[in-house]
Amino acid sequence: MLKLIHSGVSYLVVILVLFTLINSLVKLKSKESYKKNDYIITLTTTLLSIIQLILGVFSYYFSTYYQTLRDAGFKVVMKDATLRLYIVEHPLMMLIAITLIVFGFYKHQKRENDTLKFKTLAWFYGVAFVLILSRIPWEQWFKSL
Repeated sequence: MLKLIHSGVSYLVVILVLFTLINSLVKLKSKESYKKNDYIITLTTTLLSIIQLILGVFSYYFSTYYQTLRDAGFKVVMKDATLRLYIVEHPLMMLIAITLIVFGFYKHQKRENDTLKFKTLAWFYGVAFVLILSRIPWEQWFKSL
């Protein structure tokens, strides 16, 4: 059940990160002012990303992959591309991506200038989006559709 929720929320996170990124880039290009709606979009994306991270951590520790890591050892896991993706690469990249999202949210709040707020969001959320896309287990993702 936890894995199903984690998989479902992942679609929302990807959509919201992309939406926040596009919103930031459009408003940066058009030189619009930062409004309450922008804050709500960014806050929602950040909070849902944190919730996804928590779900992912619990899902990881209750998964068969974690048991495989404990039974087979790190050397065996690192030699197998599929196991490495699920046990090492995916969790590590998602942790880094969500850290960037949270840090970007925090940094953009400190900016006085609206242009700098959107630049900060675009940069941090853009890099996070690329990291997320780079380590999504795509074959698993499309199975859960």
